[in-house]
Amino acid sequence: MARELKIRVNERVWTVASAPDTPLLYVLANELMLQGPRFGCGLAQCGSCSVLVDGVERRSCVTPVSAVEGKAVTTLEGLPAWYAAQKKLSKTPDLHPVQQAILDEQAMQCGYCYNGMIIKASELLSKTPQPDEARIRSHMNGHLCRCGTYPRIIRAIQRASRVMAGGAA
Repeated sequence: MARELKIRVNERVWTVASAPDTPLLYVLANELMLQGPRFGCGLAQCGSCSVLVDGVERRSCVTPVSAVEGKAVTTLEGLPAWYAAQKKLSKTPDLHPVQQAILDEQAMQCGYCYNGMIIKASELLSKTPQPDEARIRSHMNGHLCRCGTYPRIIRAIQRASRVMAGGAA
């Protein structure tokens, strides 16, 4: 049975009418019209539906909407503002450094994985600003790329790490 729930997504509080066990992904896509999180497998195995909940990556296809009441949900669309808040920037950039690096390294092809890859990489760099390649590989494990652009994705994360540290891309 649907009931009104208040959830905070991308720094905005929304009132949604959903059954408490409705997957968060469905609420984000169908009620809030957000296009970042994608339906991939529906089993939390691919990462396409990833969002940050209080800064930690969660698979929204298996997370009930009621589980995020009182928590901050950040989607792909909200990453630039999330980054600006973390870094205490006076202006929100157009893209999070990981988003820009994914573009610069031409790491996206079909679009299946990019939401999850960007969310997971952003989580990593928020906690480990300069990870080595082994740490990147370990952290990104469980996010699937149908096109096999893993080397480009790793290069993009390394590029974003350098940029976030104030270095050259």
